[in-house]
Amino acid sequence: MNDQASNLREKLKHIQSSNEAKTIAVTSGKGGVGKSNFALNFGLSLADKGKRVLLFDLDIGMGNIDILMGLTPKRSIVDMFENNLSIYDIIEEGPKSLSYIAGGSGLSTIFNFHDGRMDYFFDQLEKLMQSYDYILFDMGAGITREGVHFILASNECIVVTTPEPTSLTDAYAMMKHIDQRTKELPIRVVVNRSFSKKSGQETLHRLQSVAEKFLDRTVYPLGILPDDRTVVKAVTAQVPYTMYNDKASVSKALKDIVHDYIGDGSSIAQPKRSFLSRLKHSLLER
Repeated sequence: MNDQASNLREKLKHIQSSNEAKTIAVTSGKGGVGKSNFALNFGLSLADKGKRVLLFDLDIGMGNIDILMGLTPKRSIVDMFENNLSIYDIIEEGPKSLSYIAGGSGLSTIFNFHDGRMDYFFDQLEKLMQSYDYILFDMGAGITREGVHFILASNECIVVTTPEPTSLTDAYAMMKHIDQRTKELPIRVVVNRSFSKKSGQETLHRLQSVAEKFLDRTVYPLGILPDDRTVVKAVTAQVPYTMYNDKASVSKALKDIVHDYIGDGSSIAQPKRSFLSRLKHSLLER
């Protein structure tokens, strides 16, 4: 695994694309809705389609992407600053050539850096923008002072919810908070752990309706994932569920979501400025 990671880092240094990576913040209004599991399997399914994907764990204090894959990262984003490393040095390789960066328990400290270290952070992030097709930020549940900057700077935000009333309420609160900060960021919704397709569709419709009525905003449905025992078994085995059983209903539904997403991903208007430009503005103006 060490050799694989080294080869990956070396290869990334020489990849230069004319297109900037699409940045996607994956978040939820509350914990326990399967956000990180969705982000991981969404990333793996994009990789299955031949896309270069980086999964960046920004769930401060609760990051568990590596656990879901049964891997132990050697370094985290915190090590990049403490040891003055290149961002390529902290990238780990997961299944199906998925790249990921572990968060680390000291992640919140990076948002309190003086200008010099913040400039270094921006420079390192810029290196990644031409190395990937998609960069997924697995955010913490709810709005955090630190994480909101990455959400607002991303090309779009995916809110993961379940049909439970408390989850719906918190998902709407998340969308409302984003809407108060910017009207420019597209918001998509995934309904996870739906007991039926009808229940999932009703949940999507409810969120779309309240967003349109009270926020005057269009919320885009991304898809519905069924409640499937395969997910529990895969978490226990520390294997992503799309790899644990690719014939399971949840795996098929996730792959359908990715197929549709790639097909219509460019149909939604994106923010005009670049990700780094928006992130710098958000962080330096806080």
